[in-house]
Amino acid sequence: HHRVFIKGNCIHQSSTLSSPLNNKTFETMGINREGRHKRRETGGRRAKFCKKRKFLMGRPAASTKIGEARIHQVRCRGGNSKFRALRLDSGNFSWGTEVCTRKVRVLDVTYNASNNELVRTKTLVKGAIVLIDAHSFKDWYEAHYGVKIGHKKGTEVVEDVDLASVSKQIAAKFKGRRANRSLEQALDHQFASGRLLAKITSRPGQTGRCDGYILEGKELAFYQKQMAKK
Repeated sequence: HHRVFIKGNCIHQSSTLSSPLNNKTFETMGINREGRHKRRETGGRRAKFCKKRKFLMGRPAASTKIGEARIHQVRCRGGNSKFRALRLDSGNFSWGTEVCTRKVRVLDVTYNASNNELVRTKTLVKGAIVLIDAHSFKDWYEAHYGVKIGHKKGTEVVEDVDLASVSKQIAAKFKGRRANRSLEQALDHQFASGRLLAKITSRPGQTGRCDGYILEGKELAFYQKQMAKK
């Protein structure tokens, strides 16, 4: 059976399914992305000259959460595939100024400019600000420069790598790297806590991946200021 619902200017057609066990009927209505039922900017009504089209179809949101990876493959128009991440716990994050990328764990969602509800439910979406594990980046930095970073207050300060204890070639390499080294104070504080603020740039519900970059400079200061307001 088919039923037609008229709501405003938009006509929704749904199918009625009957269960052989209890003879109950269930209404199933599709998700649509069309905007023909809306008025023009000037206030005029648009002509309703066609029904729904398959290419205007929408799907339920993925609402990706933090957890053991669970990804579904979705068959799309043209035989293409989307990868719907329902749960993710890690991703590839880039440290731009140091040109270093590592696969790290995603620990928490701290800010979302579009909706605070996505922070409360810890939903991973593009543009979300998340906390990631800093240890992989810290280990790389210390091995690359021979310098210890992220000292916690009240703990014994570990000295940098002694250049006298390594070969001349390695010592020259460390000296050349340290000459132009600079680490932002805000990042150093984050390394001490073992967590870094990062921004997601991929689309977990479409690609099945949670990738992004570490926040630095003015962008880091901006988001820290926004989070302090709450």
